[in-house]
Amino acid sequence: MQRFGATKAGAWFFSKTLVAMDRAVIKMTKGRTTVPELLAGLPVMFVTTTGRKSGLLRTTPLVAIPIGDTLALIGSNFGTAPTPAWVHNLEADPTATVRYRNAELEARVRPATDEEYQSVWGSAASVTAAYGKYRERVTNRDIRIFVMTPAPTST
Repeated sequence: MQRFGATKAGAWFFSKTLVAMDRAVIKMTKGRTTVPELLAGLPVMFVTTTGRKSGLLRTTPLVAIPIGDTLALIGSNFGTAPTPAWVHNLEADPTATVRYRNAELEARVRPATDEEYQSVWGSAASVTAAYGKYRERVTNRDIRIFVMTPAPTST
């Protein structure tokens, strides 16, 4: 499944169908899993951002890439031309709620440094080969990468 997802046809297919398939799987499993977790074993977490135009909360299932003692998010959009909406949302408001299985936390994100950017791409290859293919195909924009840290708690 990961090999198919890395192809141009596979990326197109998933970019057009994954949201609807995920909605059904998430509903059936009461939020415990997603299609990429089931079919490809990918580490998917739910990231809730605030819509930059609407101000509404938007939850997106995203693959989390380990980097050091934290996680990163790659705005690859399946290797297609447009930048994903969640990227614009995080650029406008770098706070998010992150849920992975039964754990939930408030997080802040920031753009990856140049060094982190390269490190994330190296780590992404160990999660799925699709990221390397996505990177090759996206030539009309920068693929943004965000590093997450737990948001400070008020005491």
